[in-house]
Amino acid sequence: MPKPKKRGSNHQRGAGGQPRSVQPFSDEDASIETMSHCSGFSDPASFTEDGPEIDEEATQEDLEYKLKGFIDLTLDKSAKTRQAALESLKNAFSSKILYEFVMERRMTLTDSIERCIKKGKSDEQCAAAGLACLLCVQMGSGIESEEIFKTLGPVLKKIVCDGTASIQARQACATCLGICCFIVTDDITELYSTMECLENIFTKAYQRDRDTNGVSSTHNTVLHISALLAWTLLLTICPMNEVKKKIETHLHKLPSLLSCDDLNMRIAAGETLALLFELARETDADFFYEDMELLTEKLRALATDGNKHRAKVDKRKQRSVFRDVLRAVEERDFPTEMVKFGPERMYIDCWVKKQTYDTFKDILGSGMQYHLQHLYNSAAFKARTKARSKCRDKRADVGEFF
Repeated sequence: MPKPKKRGSNHQRGAGGQPRSVQPFSDEDASIETMSHCSGFSDPASFTEDGPEIDEEATQEDLEYKLKGFIDLTLDKSAKTRQAALESLKNAFSSKILYEFVMERRMTLTDSIERCIKKGKSDEQCAAAGLACLLCVQMGSGIESEEIFKTLGPVLKKIVCDGTASIQARQACATCLGICCFIVTDDITELYSTMECLENIFTKAYQRDRDTNGVSSTHNTVLHISALLAWTLLLTICPMNEVKKKIETHLHKLPSLLSCDDLNMRIAAGETLALLFELARETDADFFYEDMELLTEKLRALATDGNKHRAKVDKRKQRSVFRDVLRAVEERDFPTEMVKFGPERMYIDCWVKKQTYDTFKDILGSGMQYHLQHLYNSAAFKARTKARSKCRDKRADVGEFF
């Protein structure tokens, strides 16, 4: 294993001692094995019995020095430099646990993210929104995290609802809004307000169902998908009385999206339907859906789709997803999955848990396994208000995710 580089050896400083060039935090840096010697959170498996000892304190200082440089560069005049710094911070935050470092610099990071979202172009806004998600993941729930969301929440909502902003930026901000709210908010009013914002976006996809040939995808479809998935995530932590209202509103409308010509929209709608049926049956064991025959017919067609005009990969993915959705709706069944992280085992045995796991896997990528042990003892996935703990059945409590 190579010896850690001396702090500052790769940094050239300009006037005033400020770092002018910082090496990117690359995908290689982001890998757990490569990064194990650059952090105090070392992976014991990366050491060999005869290997040299590593000065963990020095390498942690080296890592933090590098990250401080990236934070400084988020204020650079060059948009390209700012975006590169944001991406490097994202890679670091997704691959390592940096709670103390982040906690000390949370307001600086929040100010940088807010500025980049407000003043940046599309790519920079997307990178900043992604970093905001990871900032909240690093900090978990708490007063400090709520302060961050109070600052960033209104900015994110403004971009999501801004028809002149790029679709990619609106999509990234919709995802960020849902994830940050899910992790940090203790205010049930804010939870409902955030859901309403997302609802106003994805319900526009319903309106296109007037086309007798089905729902056609548009350039807004990716935004509708992200808003729907973020809204569904937040639904899993709502009190049951609110869940019932949402089910009554959307259960009869969502099936129209199964006819969309966009595969990801069909899948998002199908999995949301499965989750709604799961929640509906938890609130009422005798729950009855009057259009069940028509719905199962649609789901069965998607689970056995042989359309020659669709790519084989798409058909295979669609059939796999909708076999599970059909089983959930028709048989109340879910194929349990097991995820290993270190000595621990996590069982994903319902759609609520699957929705949560898939969301965080998407933003953490290969760092998901590394974060799981941290999240195992974190309040990030647990119900955080009296309203939720009193109104939600324990079986559906997100805290039971682990």
